[in-house]
Amino acid sequence: MTAHLPQPEAPAVLAPVGVLGGADTVVELGDVGTWRPKLVATDLDGTLLDSAGEVSPRTRAALAACWDAGIPVVGVTGRGPRLLDSVRTALDGRGIAVLAQGGFVVDLERDEVLRTVGLPRARAMAVIERIEEVAGELVVAVEDAAEQGEVHSPLRVQHGFDWPYPEPAHLLPRHQVLPAGAVLKVFLRSSSLGQDELLARARSVVDPVDAEVTHAGLGFIEVLPPGITKATGLAIALERYGVGFGDVLVFGDMPNDLPMIEAVRAAGGRAVAVANAHLAVRSATPVVTSGHDADGVARYLEALLVGDPRV
Repeated sequence: MTAHLPQPEAPAVLAPVGVLGGADTVVELGDVGTWRPKLVATDLDGTLLDSAGEVSPRTRAALAACWDAGIPVVGVTGRGPRLLDSVRTALDGRGIAVLAQGGFVVDLERDEVLRTVGLPRARAMAVIERIEEVAGELVVAVEDAAEQGEVHSPLRVQHGFDWPYPEPAHLLPRHQVLPAGAVLKVFLRSSSLGQDELLARARSVVDPVDAEVTHAGLGFIEVLPPGITKATGLAIALERYGVGFGDVLVFGDMPNDLPMIEAVRAAGGRAVAVANAHLAVRSATPVVTSGHDADGVARYLEALLVGDPRV
């Protein structure tokens, strides 16, 4: 089922936060072989975007070269519907974008929503309580599972959450953070546990049939509807393009990218980590390109598609 998007507002740019060291690292790629993808899928923050939250001229040219060669580019991000304009800007308004870790999929050119999935309020509350039993009291923020006309709704944030982006938000007491209806995702921050430890504890008590949990390197974890990952969101885009996971070239940097990286590799496609990637991502694929501030995605695309000598 599809729905039509409202016309975009002025483009927004938000700088990525939480990326790891290695952003400026240049990796000598050498021979990348003769394999060619039928589709490129890339994470945005910490991967495609530089530290200013921009797509560099070199990277934008590399993406355009993919499109010119008949290779669609799909942006796959944790950013939610309220940040749709920033995603649209990064991708030049072309193709399909996967947002909210796979829970919100949009055809940018047709202004159609291809997927929007919510987590019922009662289940979200139960999952939060389960995680707090092993992690202590947490601070909560929520992305509402908004209707189409409300994609720019502010985030619902508990006082003290310390949201990293300079964007509008409803600051609320804990008992008012969860809306009456379903949520697109829940953000959980601990005052004493790092994101990796918090994620490990959450996964020890949350059954995937109830919810997915992940993190994007921003200092907190995310609770999503069951079955919602970047892999399942990307699958919707692949179906529209008639492309299988085995023909995908995917780029990523954080644990939330692992489902699509693993799906692509399992099918025989190619996954590439940027030099600033989380250890879990570096462990999931042997292929590494330069950091996100050194045009890592562009360098790899150039080497693969046109053999650019600058790599």
